[in-house]
Amino acid sequence: MSPLDRGTPSPEDELPRMTLLDHLEELRKRVGRSLLAVTVGFFASWYYAKPIFGWLSRPLTQFLPEGDKLAFTGLVDPFMLYIKVAVLAGIFLASPVVLYQVWLFIAPGLYRHERRVAIPFIVFTTLFFLAGGYFGYAVAFPMVCRFLLEMGADFKQVITVNEYFAMSSKVILGLGLVFELPVLILFLARLGVVDHKFLLRHFRWAVLLIFIGAAVITPTPDIPTQSVFALPMIGLYLLGVLVAWLFGKKRVEEA
Repeated sequence: MSPLDRGTPSPEDELPRMTLLDHLEELRKRVGRSLLAVTVGFFASWYYAKPIFGWLSRPLTQFLPEGDKLAFTGLVDPFMLYIKVAVLAGIFLASPVVLYQVWLFIAPGLYRHERRVAIPFIVFTTLFFLAGGYFGYAVAFPMVCRFLLEMGADFKQVITVNEYFAMSSKVILGLGLVFELPVLILFLARLGVVDHKFLLRHFRWAVLLIFIGAAVITPTPDIPTQSVFALPMIGLYLLGVLVAWLFGKKRVEEA
């Protein structure tokens, strides 16, 4: 007997088996449509790239002396910066479409009743992604900027737009992806891969991995700043435990 009690599928649940080439072709299609959506988001954001960057730079500029600005060292740097800003904004604008393509890629491996949660999946993954990005922008990254500026208070700061954008986009996108953790746990729990007991039993290892992940995302080595990233991640993990308890598929021991 299978360790996962998935029930007996009805004929309407049966799907044609896909070969490896079929899976690769399906992946190519979903990636292509996701890139198309991001491209549309890029062109929609291009005209507003300058005010978007003005908003994006606020976590740093709010701590700079009045009149100070970010710098650039290459003639094409501002142009390339606005391209990157439009791409970043395009990713967030296209996130519902991209996540829908993710759903379409994994849906053929699910039972019919599991495929009915498409709309909640897209809604919640989009909301968590946007919430994670906003948390990075409004809470985590300003703390990073303040810490780094205080460390360099004895020196004249010259911060380039490229350096700033690389750091801020890493934090915002990284936390956007991290905030998808409860949805990932829900998906694994519905498949019977994990349950709330498994997650609680391995909580200590999860905390260790979370702090390692926070160290990768965080551009500073200090523990307080890393904790700003790690503590919400631990909270998301515990939320995932609750979700697995409420909505997970119970495991059946092997006979």
